Order: sequence, then structure tokens, then C-alpha cells
Amino acid sequence: MYGFSVQLQRPFDTALTTVIESLKKEGFGVLSDIDVKATLKEKINVEHRPYRILGACNPPLALRAIEADADIGLLLPCNVVVREEKDSSITVAFMDPEALLKVSDKPEIQELAKEVKGLLQRVSSSLGSED
Repeated sequence: MYGFSVQLQRPFDTALTTVIESLKKEGFGVLSDIDVKATLKEKINVEHRPYRILGACNPPLALRAIEADADIGLLLPCNVVVREEKDSSITVAFMDPEALLKVSDKPEIQELAKEVKGLLQRVSSSLGSED
């Protein structure tokens, strides 16, 4: 398994805003926001349900990771997907840093992965407690 998720029962835009705010509370900023729905419409004229990929970054932790392994940027930032399902529920899926960063053999990276996962799990838990 390379991620974990939570289901929400609220409008997509409200869920997206709540996710971004919850990430901020845990020290993450959103470096990138890929609107897959808009891209599919623009590039290949396909209608799709709302689907956003947020590139979340906690700068102090990212700096520690980069100092431990200069190539770790290939695996950053942490992706968070906010998507609308067929039944109009919202799934918020978080990449699992421990699963992804197993490719590194550096103990400092493994420790950071555990720390980041804990923060993302707190974000996930806070979202689930709001419905």
C-alpha cells in the first residue's frame, strides 16, 4: 500500500479548502495544485469529476531530507489527492512517505518518513472528525 485515505461528505470545493487549511495547521504548504479535471478538458476535451493533486511540503522537514540525501527531491513533495467519487462523496488520499521513501537506505530519511507520515495522519484524522 502506498497511501491512506479518508472519505468526506461535503461539497468538493469545501473539502479542498478544508484539506489545505488542515495541511497548514501541521506545517505544510501547497507548492503545486494540479487540476486534473481542467487539464483533461483543455487537452483532450474530456469531462471528468473534480480531481486535484496537491503537492504538500513542510519546509523544515524538506530541508532535513535534502541535507540527508540531495537526490531526495526526486520523491518530493508529498502528494495529496482530493477527488469526487461517482456517489458525490469526496476521497482525500495521502501518499505514505514510509512506503515511498523505503527506496532510501539512509536512516535519517526513514526517520523523517515516519515523522511526515504521522503529520499527514493527523491531517487525515482531523478531516474525518469534521463530518
